[in-house]
Amino acid sequence: MSSLARSRFRRYVGRRDPLRQRLQQLDLPQPPDSGHPLTIAIVIAVVATAFASRGGSQLERTTWTQIAIMVVGAGLCAAALLVPRSPLTPARFRGAASLAAFALLAVYTALSITWSLMPSDSWNEAMRTIAYLAAFAGALALGRLAPSRWTAVLYGIAAGAVALSLWSLLTKVFPGALAPDDSFARLRPPSDYWNSVGLTAALGIPPLLWLAARRSGHAAFNVLAWPGLGIAVTALLLAYSRGALLALAIGLGLWFTFVPLRLRGVIALGSVVLTVLPLFVWASAQDGLTRDGAELGLRIDAGQALGALILLLIVAMTIAGLAVGFLSSVHPPGQRTRVRAGRVLGAALLAVPIVALVLLATASGGISGQVSKAWKQATDPEVSAPTNSPSRLTETSSGRARYWNEAFKVHAEAPWLGTGAGAYGTLRLKYRLDERRVEHAHGYVVQTLADLGWVGLAISLLAAGAWLVTAAGTVGVRRRDRQLHWDAERVGVATLAVVAIVFAVHSTFDWTWFVPANALPALICAGWVASRPTLRERYGVVPATEPALETPRAPLEARLGFAGLLLLIAFFASWSALQPIRALHAQDAALTRFEAGQVSQAASIAKIAHERNPLSVDPLFELAAIEQARGNDKEALRILGDAIDREPANPETWRRLGQARMDIGDAKGALSAFRAAYYLDPRNLRSVSDVVVAARAAGAS
Repeated sequence: MSSLARSRFRRYVGRRDPLRQRLQQLDLPQPPDSGHPLTIAIVIAVVATAFASRGGSQLERTTWTQIAIMVVGAGLCAAALLVPRSPLTPARFRGAASLAAFALLAVYTALSITWSLMPSDSWNEAMRTIAYLAAFAGALALGRLAPSRWTAVLYGIAAGAVALSLWSLLTKVFPGALAPDDSFARLRPPSDYWNSVGLTAALGIPPLLWLAARRSGHAAFNVLAWPGLGIAVTALLLAYSRGALLALAIGLGLWFTFVPLRLRGVIALGSVVLTVLPLFVWASAQDGLTRDGAELGLRIDAGQALGALILLLIVAMTIAGLAVGFLSSVHPPGQRTRVRAGRVLGAALLAVPIVALVLLATASGGISGQVSKAWKQATDPEVSAPTNSPSRLTETSSGRARYWNEAFKVHAEAPWLGTGAGAYGTLRLKYRLDERRVEHAHGYVVQTLADLGWVGLAISLLAAGAWLVTAAGTVGVRRRDRQLHWDAERVGVATLAVVAIVFAVHSTFDWTWFVPANALPALICAGWVASRPTLRERYGVVPATEPALETPRAPLEARLGFAGLLLLIAFFASWSALQPIRALHAQDAALTRFEAGQVSQAASIAKIAHERNPLSVDPLFELAAIEQARGNDKEALRILGDAIDREPANPETWRRLGQARMDIGDAKGALSAFRAAYYLDPRNLRSVSDVVVAARAAGAS
């Protein structure tokens, strides 16, 4: 490298914020500092949530995560009420409509407990929705507490996604040390669900793309986006998540449509994808990486090679980022080059559907035949799901058609109010086609229809619509705002909005709404976007409201009282969310005492478990077993009758009653109970065997 080139390289690496002079000329706010403490806090929150809650299906892990979210969200809201406002804080509270609609959804979810067929599950879902409400409200408050720290939010979301994606890849690189028992081909840790891993990577790609393409910020720091993109794209592809790819494609389509950094963004993303694809093709040919149940030795050998290639990818992407950044700084493309590049990009995008149509036309059956085949595979409940191999990325078959069909049937039982939040997982047993146990309908819309009915879906759409209207004004995508200047903050806020949209799109056809590790980053981004003033207000195009520091605030005593009320509500909600966990612990203690022969003490502890969680039937099952062991058959039957009253659509309550009647010699009564269980869960082999055994016993008697 010549001395002139070295000098220019040093100036490039050390240069900061080349956009500042342009913004000063426009009299717009300059790009703020990064806000490292906030970045670190967000990274810790995102990573800790993923490792603490896993996939959101383990009650105790999920509950403690929700409690932490409630407390932190309420604390941020209280701080926003008490801390002096920043000069950049909007005088008018933004996002009120979105917050009110979200709160209405949480209230309706909690009210569904009163008519739910599975009240215990509805209680858990109510706590989940309240925790998400706290996360959204906390992000709104954070946007008012530190309105200039939008870059810190982007850094935090990007770094958190890269850290989690890297950990997922490391479980393949070092399977013996990090995941010896995880023999699935697709990436699963730390969320224990491959589509969640894919979505985690997808949520990090828009902020990383912003970091790689932006014109502001420290140039050397921006280069880190290139290896970060390489890690995220690799994790996304090795998760084999078609839904995450589709959601990301929609999100990036919006980003490239509105954000005027297309050339820089395409260069960064295209370079990364072209580099990662050969790695993915190689990985797709390795049995140790693509075959479920592969031997540990085979997985270790393939993992070592994968680790070397990932390390090479990181080095190559870092060098490429430095080279592209240096060349674009020393020889920036002119206007003519940008126009030509835009035309080439547009032509390439138009060529994609043309090539797809040509391929379909030349395939067996032609376009109509291929479309008909794909539609049947995607919508026929009888079609089996694809295998966990790279080939699934090119297939259209899915198990979702089966789950959605079941959800529509559950919805038909109570179309307006729903069967109760979280009831789908049990009520679908009556309609399932096999013995597969599924808790979620793999789609927010169909799950909401089944659980909360048309009313719940309408409230959800109201909340989503309110946020979209707010985000449109903040980003400036309305027709009258499109000619306004795209400064650094507008680009950053648009990227935050895209993150939320990617999550929303993915949640429409998967159950990642129930995964806190995916929901939290999206809610942080959505809340922050909703907290900001409209673009026209920020640019002074419309008459500005009074500065925040001059706007009268409520008396300190009133704000203290409201802040205390919020903290009290958070404490009450946290204590309520903890009760099912305390009940489970009491159940375990009762079972231990019962096995030790301490029957009276076991009965007392089982009653405590029931008092802690009166909506659950599990403590009643234990209490009935204890009473039956004590010889109180009549009391045991009464308790099981109470369990049926609480969850009449749960086949397990009828099975327990049938078994208790069999134990006391009432074969006819047992047969009646087992028939009810069979009606509610006909595909379960136990349902069939129970009816057969009881029928023989009743016939013999």
